[in-house]
Amino acid sequence: MAKAADFYFKVDPWKIVEEGFDPAYSQVSESVFSLANESMGVRGCFDEGGSVDSLRGAYANGVYAVLPIDRSYRGIIDKTHFMIPSAEWLMTEITLDGEKLDLGRVQFRDFRRELDMRSGTLTRSFVWRTASGKELRLTFLRLMDMEHRERAYQRITFEALNFSGKVSVASSLSFDVTHHGYRKCFWEPARAEAAPGRLMLQARCASSGQEMFAAALTNLPGTAEADGMTAVQRGILELKQGEACSVDKRAVILFTGETGEVLWKQGLDAVTECERVSPDEAALAQKSYWDVYWRTSDISIEASGADTEAAVAAEQQGIRFCSFQLAQTYNGGSMRHNIGAKGMTGEAYNGHAFWDTESCCLPFYLFTNPEAARGLLLFRYNTLPMALERAKMLDCKGACYPIATINGDEACSLWQHASLQLQPSTAVAYGIWHYVHVTGDEAFLWDYGAEMLLQIARFMASRVAKSAMTGKYGFYGVMGPDEFHMMVNNNAYTNYMGMRTLALAAEALTRMKREKPGAYQALAGKTSLADDEIATWREIADQMYIPSDGNGLIEQHEGFFNLPHTDVNSIPMSEFPLYEHWSYDRIYRTDMIKQPDVLMMMYLYNSSFSDQAKRVNYDFYEPRTIHESSLSPSIHSVLAAELGKMDDAVRFFGYATRLDLDNYNRNTREGLHVTSIAMAWANIVYGFAGLRSDGNVIRFAPRMPERWKQLSFSVMYRGRVVSVRMTREGTVFHVAEGAPLEVQIYQEPHTLDGSELFVPALY
Repeated sequence: MAKAADFYFKVDPWKIVEEGFDPAYSQVSESVFSLANESMGVRGCFDEGGSVDSLRGAYANGVYAVLPIDRSYRGIIDKTHFMIPSAEWLMTEITLDGEKLDLGRVQFRDFRRELDMRSGTLTRSFVWRTASGKELRLTFLRLMDMEHRERAYQRITFEALNFSGKVSVASSLSFDVTHHGYRKCFWEPARAEAAPGRLMLQARCASSGQEMFAAALTNLPGTAEADGMTAVQRGILELKQGEACSVDKRAVILFTGETGEVLWKQGLDAVTECERVSPDEAALAQKSYWDVYWRTSDISIEASGADTEAAVAAEQQGIRFCSFQLAQTYNGGSMRHNIGAKGMTGEAYNGHAFWDTESCCLPFYLFTNPEAARGLLLFRYNTLPMALERAKMLDCKGACYPIATINGDEACSLWQHASLQLQPSTAVAYGIWHYVHVTGDEAFLWDYGAEMLLQIARFMASRVAKSAMTGKYGFYGVMGPDEFHMMVNNNAYTNYMGMRTLALAAEALTRMKREKPGAYQALAGKTSLADDEIATWREIADQMYIPSDGNGLIEQHEGFFNLPHTDVNSIPMSEFPLYEHWSYDRIYRTDMIKQPDVLMMMYLYNSSFSDQAKRVNYDFYEPRTIHESSLSPSIHSVLAAELGKMDDAVRFFGYATRLDLDNYNRNTREGLHVTSIAMAWANIVYGFAGLRSDGNVIRFAPRMPERWKQLSFSVMYRGRVVSVRMTREGTVFHVAEGAPLEVQIYQEPHTLDGSELFVPALY
């Protein structure tokens, strides 16, 4: 692997700590110190702004702008949409002796920034020394309310160290915010009111028609004013040497889909509710929320000895950081939202959700928060009409789900991705099957899933073609998960997932016809399902072509074995990320792989492939993979652990869990890799614990790295919490409550019935 860690943050089991400030690392730190609560998020930018390099941004889930595109050919989208910054609520201007606080220009010392994952708070402190010699200690605290998702809090504490005197403070709320990519503001003023202690704004995005309400409540004394896009509270603080005083701001950011007077009234009601809760009460409630979360969702790792403590401590911090950020990004609060690839930590990927949601994020929720998993799939059901329209644009039938979206419409203007990648549709089908298979929620299948499966299968059947030479079916002119090879024929992943999708749909509809005849007839009438369609799906699935060398090695796509070879380890670090340093067409001319393609389908449908097939394909494809995708390391780690390649498994695990913390891909500045963060969880549970969820019962095959003494975690399955504690000697399984649970451990059947079960290690 031609990439290396960029160590910067201090290692701590429950915190991310920055001691001292490096301006060159400013945007990386902003991403790492991002906070969110599913509805809104904010990068870890400085409250006071200034001249320090910054990608300043506060965002709201589901808020976007729309831009028209000059379409040159049919099938290419004629408009796109992308996440835009929402109301700026942190900005605070601080002036002492006529000198404005700006860490890019003033003198300061003792800088420390700390993200506490047990309380969900971000604090930053330093001592500012003015040109006149005065020293003022400033401490900034912020949090995003995890239960009342329209609320956020800021507290600034001032402590004069060697003087008594006045400091000027201006606390702002503004929709005059710039999208960094387009370098413009997409908001128009709608309404503004300002009174001492209360600032309120409402703005409209003309291109999308969306409106947002924002309010700020502050205890800063003084005057307030508003100009339509910005409202400001200005005041003077009288500081006494050695005594601390604080300015609190409570923000209410509301996006409900309503507009005009209706939204304004909703905003006023939300402000009234917020006024009833003090910042201290909110902080206590936040701590309680995270206490509950960590009791059920923590992954604990202990080192085997003093010589491994440092490495394991970094891994422990990394996996908790991943879990923390994923919980902030999505927790099932709204089926109108999906998981953007960067969450709300930056503008890269435009806030879009990809096929990663169902293929990589869904398992985390299946085993920690099944209702949230259901919500993710309901987002796809609610956006089914858009998928139907997208298929028509591609001269196909059924439903083609978008490669990139916020609202359900295809937003990707790159035709080679939007038109050639079928992964989103097959991933939705896989997600439906996986959710029902794991949870047993068959009502979801009959009420929502069957219709989606029907329309996805209809799309796949209209997109597939039969070879005149072999008589087999396959997909032509596609791009698989790899993305470094485009317009290929018979991509193995696409063919295999298409085959499984068609078979799943045929099985589900056949069973629905038998078990729910009334619902089946209603669905058949709604969708004009022809009598022979299900039989056609079966025929295509039965005759799907999967390219192979005949000895178990699957060819990624026709002609892949003949491509020129590139030694991925010979690429210098200075050339990453490749998309920024290599010409676009150069990337497509070798056998270098961006992310697992053949190995990805072996991860998703693990039980369908033999150990020998996994080994042969891992050994061939791993050395050709550059891991330019953040999802790649975890997939490799999971399969490496299964194959007993523990050095690989541990190496890729460290990369996956600290991908953003250590800036492996040199692009953390753009935002966190949120869907990769979900795979870091899978790296533990599917990798080292060997959980498999695609068989008739859940299976475990624990395999502990030598440098770990103990690994503990829990998963939720069919209403029971399964606790797992792994050691070098063996693993203890326990289900505290509920009916007995049948599982397989090292391929042997076991029953978990309330007492602890110890299974000796078999490796």
